[in-house]
Amino acid sequence: MKDEVYKVAARYGLKTYVVANAFVFTPASPLVERVVVDAGPDVADDWIAARIGRGDVAVTNDIPLADRVLKAGGQAIAPNGRRFTEDSIGAAMAHRSLMEHLRSTGETTGGPRAFERADRSRFLQALDEAIQKELRRRAAPR
Repeated sequence: MKDEVYKVAARYGLKTYVVANAFVFTPASPLVERVVVDAGPDVADDWIAARIGRGDVAVTNDIPLADRVLKAGGQAIAPNGRRFTEDSIGAAMAHRSLMEHLRSTGETTGGPRAFERADRSRFLQALDEAIQKELRRRAAPR
């Protein structure tokens, strides 16, 4: 979904950070910044959580990171278009914890479902809606 994010961000003139613990190709653009963090559990998540704020949008499948983003006032969207919200994050965290527990007992839980064409459309719609929501908030009289 990175290419889609780059295109949408360019259309709106938005700065985009790509955070990873290894080199990731990014387009040559002043609007795209690659951030390579140290290896280790949650190092990239910690970088994001320390800098994200109101009006920012994070694209992540990581539910604990989505929770941190929401608590910081940002918006979190999964690559399949699922929007994490204050109303849904508790259930998502509980489900993640349950599945983690089942896996730790040796239960075969399967993985996430395969990415489908409709997921791409849902993602683009959710991303555009998140950006539009922030643009409306910024334009509203104070």
